[in-house]
Amino acid sequence: MPKRKLETCFSPALFEPDGHLNSIVVIIDILRASSAICTAFANGAASIIPVAEAEEAREYKSKGYLVAAERDGFILDFADFGNSPFNFTKEKVKGKTIVYSTTNGTGIINLSLSSYMTVIGSFLNIGALTRWLISQDNNVLLLCAGWKNRFNIEDTVCSGAIAEILMRSNHFKTICDSTIAAMDLWAMASPDLPGYIDKSAQRSRLRDKNLDDCIEFCLTIDYTDKIPVMKNGALVADL
Repeated sequence: MPKRKLETCFSPALFEPDGHLNSIVVIIDILRASSAICTAFANGAASIIPVAEAEEAREYKSKGYLVAAERDGFILDFADFGNSPFNFTKEKVKGKTIVYSTTNGTGIINLSLSSYMTVIGSFLNIGALTRWLISQDNNVLLLCAGWKNRFNIEDTVCSGAIAEILMRSNHFKTICDSTIAAMDLWAMASPDLPGYIDKSAQRSRLRDKNLDDCIEFCLTIDYTDKIPVMKNGALVADL
């Protein structure tokens, strides 16, 4: 079987939807959206509806939906809770549909919907995710959420960790400099992942707002085997 193509995109501003119509796109936003989504499904959420705009999330709230919404880390005034993974407890989310809107991650999910499939990746589900990607027959694009269309360290390091596993499987090839750079960054970060992520701007932003209690958890390897996937306008975990 021919090897599949593996690419990495460091920012949604660089994403070219027409170039990835047949690819599986993996959305990576480890601090904190993709980690929170994986946690929600680990704790039994039925589905998550990602919305880009706060007003759309507000409309869902007026219809009785459970809403998680934040901007720049702060919970919006109408929301039930924000986007810390620790908010998505079994008591709150089991069996529920959640409307979710964040600064970066949820808008990027919708940006990628022209692809073959959109899934959510994080350190929390990296083992199950990579095994599943290896078992498929599609090219893969690792799409980093970044920060307001800019490069960031934490998503790039996670994409490098995913890419390293995929390349080691011998089922993928890459001529993508971003993928090579991400794997190099992962190689530097992996001996002390928390220490390396401590350098990131998002780590400082969360610390300044007293929102950094979940950082260590977001770097946990293989917390769950759930792989959130977009189907019919919502994320579900039934792969």
